[in-house]
Amino acid sequence: MTGDIRIEALGDHEYLVSFPTAGEAVLSRFQATEGTLAQPSLRRADERRIVAETAAYLSERQQTADLPPMIDLDDVAAAYGDDYLEELARRLSPL
Repeated sequence: MTGDIRIEALGDHEYLVSFPTAGEAVLSRFQATEGTLAQPSLRRADERRIVAETAAYLSERQQTADLPPMIDLDDVAAAYGDDYLEELARRLSPL
């Protein structure tokens, strides 16, 4: 699904994420926060890719229209716990 999701860097670790839908695209701002980026399994990963995979992870678990307008990666980690961090590490690991 990450291929359909568009990511635009806004600076200062913020990204505008556009989720495709049948009608208008759903937009959310993502904040790549230090707590999540500092996880040992994510330290070497590209920040933009972390945001893209997080967006895909969320879109697989809930309707994109229900996503909040601002998403902090630390909040995603708090809400989904180890499942999110482990899945993110798996998605980011080289084949």
